Amino acid sequence: MITSLPLSGKTALVTGATSGIGLVTARELARQGARVLLVGRDADKAARALASVQLAVGPEAPVHLKCYDLSLLRNVRALAEELQRELSQLDILINNAGIMPGRFTLTEEGHELSWATNHLAPYALTNLLLPLLDAAGQARVVTVSSMAHWVGEIEPDRTVRNSPDKYSWLTAYADSKLANILFTSELAHRLDLTGITANCLHPGMVDTGLIRPDTSPVMKALWWTAKPLMISPERGAQTSLYLATSPEVARVSGRYFSNSRPARTSERAQSRTEASRLWRISAEETGIE
Repeated sequence: MITSLPLSGKTALVTGATSGIGLVTARELARQGARVLLVGRDADKAARALASVQLAVGPEAPVHLKCYDLSLLRNVRALAEELQRELSQLDILINNAGIMPGRFTLTEEGHELSWATNHLAPYALTNLLLPLLDAAGQARVVTVSSMAHWVGEIEPDRTVRNSPDKYSWLTAYADSKLANILFTSELAHRLDLTGITANCLHPGMVDTGLIRPDTSPVMKALWWTAKPLMISPERGAQTSLYLATSPEVARVSGRYFSNSRPARTSERAQSRTEASRLWRISAEETGIE
């Protein structure tokens, strides 16, 4: 059982909230009284997600949909602009949206899909929403990473990252999850004198819709082999909810958690040099700093 702070009057934004741990996270935040904004790229799935939250919490639950494909930076900017018009503050930002492409894919803007969705989107969205987070006084940024970061090694050259000849679905995913931790570390460093905290987490091996329908047969086979060992989205969402609501971590920032406890990271994930370098790369690729 998570001991949480009162969320009445608080506003939370959850990306990737139309299924899996994102949907559970959004539902439980709404159950605790928060106004929750669900972000998803598919309008039909978003409508079903809204209905499921209202069924669980009540038809009057203050839950709202924002349909944006965050793999595209222009959509990240559009979402941020809409939120800046509508909100006076944002208390909780949960960067949950993630993807594990089984095939090499470039977005329309020329970024490898997992890098764009899993790293550039949370980097850009968080930075664009900092004024709203700061206005909350005590705000929390929670980013879903993975233990896959242990095999991550970020290639600074975008042309190499975007080369189909160099592509590996595991490497691309692991690199983006390493980026989540380094981003969190650098963000916490930069926000040290503010009321905003930033933490990240490994949710566990969760049975979600992370695998795309067009993924490779090998990756699908691996996924189904591991499926009996996976945990439910309800269990997988617990650490996100803990970091978003628990008074125990109200002043904790820049940490990586698993099972609602601080966890070890790879040496590379602990590097201040790597974190600073990633921030420069991200600023160059997004035009946002």
